[in-house]
Amino acid sequence: MADKSSADRILAAIRAIPPGQVAGYGHVARRAGLPGRARLVARVLRENADPRLPWHRVLRSDGRIAFPPDSEGFEEQTQRLRAEGVDVRQGRVRIAESVPDLDGNLDAALWKPR
Repeated sequence: MADKSSADRILAAIRAIPPGQVAGYGHVARRAGLPGRARLVARVLRENADPRLPWHRVLRSDGRIAFPPDSEGFEEQTQRLRAEGVDVRQGRVRIAESVPDLDGNLDAALWKPR
């Protein structure tokens, strides 16, 4: 992936999150080879116009939806996650269960079967 831009690497990492799974902004950044660039992930998502991108699978590190409660984005993300079988309670997903830290093996942590 050395020839891809940072944005392309981030988008590829987001597209690789399987349905029913979630990842934090920081997890996506690390998966894209950009550790410590969680804010860049947020910016790439904000600027993205691809309606097929599974943006709804990306959450804050504590599992919270980043949109303000009662916003259209919050409602849409909640609905999309629930449609994939993700348990969303009060705007939060138990991200530790979805993406456990397996001693730094991010691929195994992100893409493990449910």
